[in-house]
Amino acid sequence: MFKWALIFAVIALVAALLGFGGVAGAAAGVAKILFFVGLALVALFLILGVVAGRKVV
Repeated sequence: MFKWALIFAVIALVAALLGFGGVAGAAAGVAKILFFVGLALVALFLILGVVAGRKVV
């Protein structure tokens, strides 16, 4: 997920440098969404791992 966020961020930077404002804005928006979804999944799996680890022991 973070890999795709980084790819879209690079696309946004290149598009902004070349003057494509609409494409840059859209790519930056997608990158931001993917980053926060990835961050939420990391937090969720971290919490689930801690909870499941306590029940096993």
